[in-house]
Amino acid sequence: MQRLFSTFADGWPGIGLLLLRLLTVVALVYFGMAGLREAPQLATVAVQILGISAGILLLVGLWTLVAGALVALVQMSLAFSEYFSHFYDLWIPVILAALGAALAVVGPSAWSVDARLFGRKCIDIPEL
Repeated sequence: MQRLFSTFADGWPGIGLLLLRLLTVVALVYFGMAGLREAPQLATVAVQILGISAGILLLVGLWTLVAGALVALVQMSLAFSEYFSHFYDLWIPVILAALGAALAVVGPSAWSVDARLFGRKCIDIPEL
């Protein structure tokens, strides 16, 4: 993971990424739960649950690259299915897919599980 992202942003950029992750997760969970209540098809329910699960991974910042890409794929599949069924607002899944892709490209902030697991660590070597 460290090779994919040159740095785990802290300070104001890190706070911005944390807010972006939080906004994306809130929207994913809200619209995912609304889709679960309205969707009678098993395939749509499975896709919504997959999207909510990826959103939870984004919330804690675990496997951000995989979770962001999964959010983008899930939301684009929902957008295509809604485009052909004329059932729902098309722009919500498109915007969520763009947010997921942006998080996959930019990476997690310093306040994430990825940063704790895969970030650079300082090793203090005591003098002899």
